[in-house]
Amino acid sequence: MMFPEFFQVFIVGLLIFLPVSLIYKKAGFHPAWAALVFLPGFGLLLVFMQLALQPWPNLPDKMEHRL
Repeated sequence: MMFPEFFQVFIVGLLIFLPVSLIYKKAGFHPAWAALVFLPGFGLLLVFMQLALQPWPNLPDKMEHRL
């Protein structure tokens, strides 16, 4: 009985993981950081905080001064 619920959670996790990994890749981070979305409770919050608070490696130097 527990397998269908686990399967549903895994599918939803994958639906979140794939776009987040693309965002990490475009931002210049390693896409494996997107695995944080699988942490229960606060994984997605950690992803948002990391993307919002860390300087992006792909950001040009002249743009960095405006932030």
